[in-house]
Formats: sequence, C-alpha cells, structure tokens
Amino acid sequence: MFDLLKERLNMTVLVTGGCGYIGAHVVYALHEAGEDVVVVDDLSYGKPDRIGDARLYGMDIAAPGAGERLAEIMKAEDVDAVIHFAARKQVGESVEKPLWYYQQNINGMLNVLEGMKEAGVKKLVFSSSAATYGVPPVDVVPEDVEPMVPINPYGQTKLFGEWMARACEEPYGIRFCGLRYFNVAGCGPVQLEDPAILNLIPMLFDRLKQGKAPAIFGDDYPTPDGTCVRDYIHVSDLADAHLAALKYLDRDERKYDVFNVGTGEGTSVRQIVDEVKRVTGLPFTETVMARRAGDPPHLIGSPKRINEEMGWHARYDVDDIVESAWDAWQANPAHHIDVETWKQQDA
Repeated sequence: MFDLLKERLNMTVLVTGGCGYIGAHVVYALHEAGEDVVVVDDLSYGKPDRIGDARLYGMDIAAPGAGERLAEIMKAEDVDAVIHFAARKQVGESVEKPLWYYQQNINGMLNVLEGMKEAGVKKLVFSSSAATYGVPPVDVVPEDVEPMVPINPYGQTKLFGEWMARACEEPYGIRFCGLRYFNVAGCGPVQLEDPAILNLIPMLFDRLKQGKAPAIFGDDYPTPDGTCVRDYIHVSDLADAHLAALKYLDRDERKYDVFNVGTGEGTSVRQIVDEVKRVTGLPFTETVMARRAGDPPHLIGSPKRINEEMGWHARYDVDDIVESAWDAWQANPAHHIDVETWKQQDA
C-alpha cells in the first residue's frame, strides 16, 4: 500500500458487495489499514469467508424496504462512510435483460442513498465504470470527455448512479466520489480469487480447466490486431484507490467528484491470451467467436486526475495481473489445473 495511506482514516466503513471479488480486496485493504469494516452482501456471488472479521449483514439492497434496513445498520454500527459495490455487472446480460439491470442497479443505489440520508452518513465512494463512456471519440479518455453516451444498460445504470449521488450532495450533505474502473483483473492474497468467472482472465482459465479452447469474442474490431483493447488494472491497485478516495472525501475543498482508475495503457484481448499462454505454459490454440453485444472496440482511461489529486498511481502491470490471477487459480483445489497432464492430453 502506498505511503499516502499509512495514516489511519479512523472510520467505520460499510461496504456493500464486500464479499465479492473487488469488494473483498477493498475489505482486506481496509483491515490492513486498521479500519473497522461492516459488509452488506446478498451472497449471490460473494463468499462470507473472504472478509475476515468484518461484520456481515445478508440482504438484497435492491429489494423494497432495503433503504430503511440500511439506515438501521448504519446507525447501529455508527458508520462513517459507505463504499458501494453491490450491483449487476455483465455487459452482455444487461443488453439481454435491461429492465432487470435498471431495477437492480438503480434501486440499489437509491436505497444506499436513502439509508445514508436517514442515518446521517456523509461520505460515499461509488463503484462506477468505464462503461459510462460508451465509444469515446479519443483513444485515451479523460473524465470530462464529450459526448458521454453509454452503449449498454449496465453503463447507463452506472452513469445514472453518479447523477443520483451528485444530486444528493447539496440537499443532504453527502460527499460523493465516483471511481470509473477500467478492466479489473489479477489477485492479491490467493484466497481472494475472483469467484464469479465473469471477467476475461478467469474465463480463459475456466475454459482451460474444462479442456476447451479459450475464446476471443470478435477479431474484426478497428484495432491493431482486430480484438478489443482495454486498460487492465490490478485489483490491489484498485483497492488502494478506494482508500485514497475515502481520504480525499475528508478534504473541504475537492475539485472533482469522479475519477478514472486505470493505467493509461492499452492491451488487446489477443495480447492477454498470449500472456496467459506464457504464464501457464499451456500450448493451447484459442478460438474466435462472434462479437458480444455492447462491447466498444477501444477503451483506455487517463489516470492524470487521480494521479494529481489523490497521489494514487498504479503499481502493477499486465504481467503481474496474469501471474497473480494464475497463482490464485492454481491455489484453489476446485480450479487447479495439472499442467503436465493437460499437456499430455493436448498432445
């Protein structure tokens, strides 16, 4: 963890979705910083053994009446700040089920804000997304790019969540910081492995585990090798960014309320596949499938604002990301791939 965060925040932080992949890494970082943590999670993807001694409340934050229940929890736990992750996050699924995504993500945000208002909690870090940008007109995207038109319901719900939080600042005194993530990958402690197999790298590993060729969705995009180009950020770097955002919310003068969390560097899907080949040592041949609905061809974020305002900088590169993800995958008995046996079968 970088030097900026060595000083304790002395907060009780409520983390929605804290048992999930990113949420559990943030809970771990908060514990490492000596903070008190409360988690709310419906456990649809997360696991309760991932949050250490954080106090867990099982609930669906998008359900009717969840705002009142969240307010009760915040009051009982004397919560100082909220980090809000809990949401549906699959781009393709959001295209297939738009109404459900609006119901889940917008109602969830509404209930979190309602709970904060009723409990008098004034600090919110919101898990936003680079999907808010849609197909931006520049290669490296700053936060204030125009036009900003999400091309899938998932991105729309994240942008609307930012608007909702911003609207609550003046009437309710809620200080809001939205973090627009790019492609999150890798692993910190191996027990915090991504459990959902919804992101590219664990999806590649899972195909290998099944003895199938990993898939690339589309190789005819207007990019150098025809596959989608993304800005990959290590999940541990992202966790540190959340602690930096909490510290930022303590400032009376804040120039901005949304920040990219990325590296400013682009890596194609095919380059990730090649890195998986190198790290695993498995001589597979990938297959190419049709494009997925809602995927922009090119999305890289400028980290200039968060670098300058919070002093946060990414520490890990794509090699670190794939290597740490593979170490975590292999440490899980349910996922472990016997490389030598796999090679013999492939031969």
